[in-house]
Amino acid sequence: MSQYILLDGEEIWIEDHPANIIYLFSLPENPDAIKEEIIQGIYARETRKPPTAIAQKVNIRKLFEMAGPEAFNLAGKAHQILFWRHTHQYCGKCGSPLIRDHAEHAMLCTACKLFFYPRINPVVITLIHKGDAILLAKRTDPGFNHFWSVIAGFVEAGEPLEEAVQREITEEVGLKVRNIRYISSQQWPFPNNLMVGFYAEYDSGEITPDGDEIAEAQWFTKDELPRIPSKVSIARHLIDSFFEM
Repeated sequence: MSQYILLDGEEIWIEDHPANIIYLFSLPENPDAIKEEIIQGIYARETRKPPTAIAQKVNIRKLFEMAGPEAFNLAGKAHQILFWRHTHQYCGKCGSPLIRDHAEHAMLCTACKLFFYPRINPVVITLIHKGDAILLAKRTDPGFNHFWSVIAGFVEAGEPLEEAVQREITEEVGLKVRNIRYISSQQWPFPNNLMVGFYAEYDSGEITPDGDEIAEAQWFTKDELPRIPSKVSIARHLIDSFFEM
């Protein structure tokens, strides 16, 4: 039997034991089920049916705290690949059904001969600092306005990452920055983002939230921090790393 990561949307099936978390399940083959190999010998499959009597569902984000970053990354990749399979069933050029290409992660249009690969949307996420203070913002979206975080935004077509950093910061909070430098990246499988993290130094301007995406923004020192994102996110990594320097 093969080993499976079993998902239901953004939730993953697990068994929560006192000594460990089980998130890989051995199941018999099902030729009718869509499955994708994530790494050698481990597959992703969707199911609403619990694989065992004691299995329960948790959000993939929660898996980071329960089982660590390796489990989170594996489950995240599984979610991204299955999302791609569900959203790439027909050719965007001619409308013909797509078939799975078995040589790589790709869907193929047999009419146009076009390949469709898993989509990745790059997002720049930037911690702006001024002396020993950092800029944190609260979003207008009710789903995300219960904590403060750093500035992030999607990269536009044909745009270098550093230009995207400056544009997003100017659009969202009205500031100019300098000394933009890459720090690290993180897959963010909700549903298909790649977060590219930067530090940038304040240069000029007054904080002016756009009111569309950003409701409030302020400078905070280490001793004044409000509620910030959880450790699963690169935003938290940027914040923690800055104050550890």
